[in-house]
Amino acid sequence: MVRIFQRHCNFSTNSEHKPRPEWFNREKIFDHLMLTIADEKYKGRVKYLAFHDSGNGSIDDHFLNRKDCKKESIRGGNDAQSFLNLLNYVMEDIEVGEPYKDDDIIYFLEDDYLHKHGWVDIMEEGFDMIGADYYTLYDHPDKYSLPMYQDLTSKVIATKNVHWRTTPSTTNTYACRFSTLKKHFDIHVKHCDLAAKWTKDHDKFTELWNNGSNLISCIPGYSTHVEGNMLSPVTDWSKV
Repeated sequence: MVRIFQRHCNFSTNSEHKPRPEWFNREKIFDHLMLTIADEKYKGRVKYLAFHDSGNGSIDDHFLNRKDCKKESIRGGNDAQSFLNLLNYVMEDIEVGEPYKDDDIIYFLEDDYLHKHGWVDIMEEGFDMIGADYYTLYDHPDKYSLPMYQDLTSKVIATKNVHWRTTPSTTNTYACRFSTLKKHFDIHVKHCDLAAKWTKDHDKFTELWNNGSNLISCIPGYSTHVEGNMLSPVTDWSKV
């Protein structure tokens, strides 16, 4: 089972300054995500929850109010508190009568990520054929260009349809088994910096890496962070 937990809010100080492509639209990105999991073959394989942060506005004023999907709205007010709320939500097995299985895939997803059709199959392929701890479908362009990564070496692994590379960090959009989340829960909580009001995702994955965990990303990317010059390379995302 792939369990998608996508965080939404009416306004975020963390993202208001980010440059966006002219075609960027959160509602359209949401609608497209729903299309990618609507196929009959995903029935019983994928579950979606919209996790709304009411700290900066009511869900009644969000486009989610018009959507037919499972929703939960809990007050957070900032990125760190919102993600901490979500971590606790997942760990409490709130779906009464349907506790998560250890091999369930937990996919934490932010609301500004665009996905290609078939991403579910690619994610499951990675989990089934590689057995890493953490996965991202986002192929970070900074890993190819920033001076801090000029000496970065990665192990490249081929599965049926894509390649995967080891990578030291990613954003707060990633996937792992439920058993992995339970094992590393304290580390995930630790890096929800409530004082700074944001989640230190780079520091989190650096600590996980130093503790022997691994993170892999698919190449080419099957998703992208829709931010300025940070789009996954190779794909023309404006046509997705």
